[in-house]
Amino acid sequence: MTIRVLLADDQPLVRSGLRVLIDGTPDLDTVGEAATGTEAVALTKDVRPDVVVMDIRMPGMDGIEATRLITADAGAPRVLILTTFDEDDYVYGALRAGASGFAVKDMALDDILSAIRVVAAGDALIAPGVTRRLIADFLDRPAPGPKRPPRLVKGITEREREVLTLVGLGRSNSEIADELVITAATAKSHVARLLSKLSARDRVQLVIIAYETGLVAPPR
Repeated sequence: MTIRVLLADDQPLVRSGLRVLIDGTPDLDTVGEAATGTEAVALTKDVRPDVVVMDIRMPGMDGIEATRLITADAGAPRVLILTTFDEDDYVYGALRAGASGFAVKDMALDDILSAIRVVAAGDALIAPGVTRRLIADFLDRPAPGPKRPPRLVKGITEREREVLTLVGLGRSNSEIADELVITAATAKSHVARLLSKLSARDRVQLVIIAYETGLVAPPR
């Protein structure tokens, strides 16, 4: 199955380079390009991509607001944010907006392709160590608006609680299977049930839930 990708970046050379890379890969296809957040939101509705590769800094509507609008719709595509390591504040905003993963602009080309596939599948976190650090710090920062009480995990089994904890620690399905002495297929089934029961869009949201509920403690 071909993964349909929309590119949103205000730099034509970046979009052109990514398009050549993506269109030269059998299982990926570029279905549109946007130079602003506003264009990205409009194009998403028109072409219905599987993944939006979203720059953060763009003129007018930035990538964070565009991500918020895109992910608010039912059946929304997943958003992969393009960032650099010195843009943590932007990444926190993207997490709150509903981004599913993060790619670093100077990462290897093959890693960018892998990141798109990972986000499309909702199957693993990108750069788990970096993502966990960002999420941990993100959860220490007060969200805008009224303060909400800690979230409780209800309606899941003890085994699913164990799986959620391991997902929060950045474990892959195969690593979860090894630690719990179950098959990879069973681990994948547990994760799928957690996504459904907790109304989570992907594993990034499961990680956030694991931190919010205290199943995983932020690193110090």
